Amino acid sequence: MNAKNNKTRSNTKEKILDAAENLFAARGFRGTTMRAITDKADVNLAAINYHFGSKKSLLEEVIKRRIIPLNRIRSEKLKEVRDIAKNKGCAPDVRDVLCAFIEPTLQFKDSSPGAKNFLSLIGRSFTDPDNTVRQVFLKFIKPLFQLFFEITCEALPQHPRELIFLRLHFAIGSLLHTIHVCGNIKPESIGMKIETDSKSLINQIIPFVTAGMKAK
Repeated sequence: MNAKNNKTRSNTKEKILDAAENLFAARGFRGTTMRAITDKADVNLAAINYHFGSKKSLLEEVIKRRIIPLNRIRSEKLKEVRDIAKNKGCAPDVRDVLCAFIEPTLQFKDSSPGAKNFLSLIGRSFTDPDNTVRQVFLKFIKPLFQLFFEITCEALPQHPRELIFLRLHFAIGSLLHTIHVCGNIKPESIGMKIETDSKSLINQIIPFVTAGMKAK
């Protein structure tokens, strides 16, 4: 009986997370009401209060559910680039460093409808006047960004750290724009054939940001 109850609670929690993720991505954090979440998840407000306590706590769980596994993959790939370079007795290649961060992110976009909603939510947060989502996201991304920054500095020892810091923000801005805008382009509406699957986007964005990072 306990196992059945635990499964029911787990399913309810996932339904709430999925509904909130979808609505936060479409309407923003402030534009999404608790009533809208309960309606979409087909649960009552007591269920949200029981599992999460507040709307902001729910947002944190929405972000945490996706970002921690994705950060783990990106961290492992970044460390692998560093280790390979160290074993060869050379500096990491900046293209490899950027690939280690960008490739898993864009591949994640295509992994599930929920993942796409999540990335749309994060992309939206950087243009939203309300900074709630942005602050929560940055809390989870800060340790990974520090690793990304340090390995990029190792790859570009000729560049000042301050310049690398700024350019990494430009690169991440390009990535967020790619996710938020390019992922929603309807080719027929602009009269062009544009491939927006993860492989095609990776093939375009990596040379672009690599050139920017290496520029003198």
